[in-house]
Amino acid sequence: MSHDDSTHGGSGRRPGSFGTRLIHAGEERIGGAVAPPVFQSTVFAVDEAGGYEDLKYIRYSNLPNHRMLAAKLADLEGAEAALVTGSGMAAISAALLTVLGAGDHLLAGDCLYGGTQVLITRKLPAFGIEHTLIDPGDPASWAAVLKPSTRAIYVETITNPLMRVGDLEAVGRFAAEHGLVALIDNTFATPAGFRPVEHGFHLSLHSATKYLNGHSDLVAGAVIGGRERVTAVDGTLRLLGGSLDPHACVLLHRGLKTLELRFERQCATALELARFLAGHPAVARVAYPGLEDHPDHLRAGRLLDCFGGMLAFEPAASSKRTGVEAADRLLRRLRVAVHAPSLGGVETLVVSPARSSHRGMTPEQRAAAGISDELVRVSVGIEVAEDLIADFDQALGG
Repeated sequence: MSHDDSTHGGSGRRPGSFGTRLIHAGEERIGGAVAPPVFQSTVFAVDEAGGYEDLKYIRYSNLPNHRMLAAKLADLEGAEAALVTGSGMAAISAALLTVLGAGDHLLAGDCLYGGTQVLITRKLPAFGIEHTLIDPGDPASWAAVLKPSTRAIYVETITNPLMRVGDLEAVGRFAAEHGLVALIDNTFATPAGFRPVEHGFHLSLHSATKYLNGHSDLVAGAVIGGRERVTAVDGTLRLLGGSLDPHACVLLHRGLKTLELRFERQCATALELARFLAGHPAVARVAYPGLEDHPDHLRAGRLLDCFGGMLAFEPAASSKRTGVEAADRLLRRLRVAVHAPSLGGVETLVVSPARSSHRGMTPEQRAAAGISDELVRVSVGIEVAEDLIADFDQALGG
C-alpha cells in the first residue's frame, strides 16, 4: 500500500493494551513532533514517480492528518483500514450508498438514530433502495423478510435513544450465512466497549463528534473495516465531498488519546445515576443496559466491555403535571447538566429525543419505536457522580 493511502490501517497492530495503543497507534512523529502538526494545505506537490492514486488532496481524505487518524482508528477496532469523514452522517450515507444500489434491499434495525432512520426510510427509496425494519434482538424473525435483493443488514451497537442491545453475534452469523454486508453504528459503545470486526461485522461506523472526540468542539465521522470495503467507501466519499478538515483531524486525534479514561468514568457514573433514577418516586422508567431489569442486560453484559455512558428515562406524571410537563420542568431546573443536543462530551447533556435527534420521524414512527414525548436522554459526562445525582434530585423534586 502507498504510504499516503487514506485507508491506512491496523493489519500490523501495535503491541500493548487498548489504553497504550490509544496514545501510540498511528503516530508518525513527523519532523520529530510528539503532537502531530496541522497540515492546513488543500494539496501537496506531485511526486513524479507516483500515479493518480498517489495524489494528496484534501477531498481525498489522504493528507498526513487523515492518514494518522485512520491508522489509529483501525488499530483500536482491530480492523485492516479506516477512513475519517466530515460527519457521522457522511460516514453512514457514504457506506450505505457504497454497499447498496438501485433495486437492492436493506434490513435495518427498527430503532435507529433519527437521521439514519430518515435516510433509510425517506431518502434511499428515491435511489431505488428498499428496506425492511427488523427487531435486532429477534434473529428468528429475520429470514422471513429476507429477499433475493437483500444486500446488507444495518444495526446499532446500543440503540439511540432506548439503549437496546440486539443479538449482535447473530447479526454477524446471519450476514455470513446469507452473503450480506453487516454494518453497525458503534458510536455509543466506542472501540473501548465493543470491536465489531471481532463479531463478524464488515463496516463499523462512528459519529466521531461524540465519544471519540469527547469535547463537543468538532464534527467528524469514521468508517472502519476490511481494506477492500473501506477503500470502496472512500471512493464514494470522494464524490460526495465529505472529507474532514485537517484542523478537526488534529483535535479528534488529541481527543482519542483520553477515550479510555473518559469512557470508564462515564460508564461508572451512568450506572450510579441510572440506579438513582430507577429508585426515584418521580421517575416512571429508566432505560440503561446496566440495570438488571433492562431487557438486554444479560446480553449487554456478555457482549460489551461496559454498559456505556448513555441512559434515558421518563419523569412520572402526577396530579400537578403530565409526563411531558414534568420532563420540560426537569430540563429547565437542571444546573449541572446542560440542556443541549449531541452526546459523548465531558459535560453531561440532556435532551428530548422527540424534539431533537428523532424529530425527523413522524409521531407514529416514534410511537412504534417506543420513543415517548416525555422521554429524556442523558449523555453522562465526567463530573463527580454525587454532584450529578444531586442535580437530578433537585430538578425532579417539588
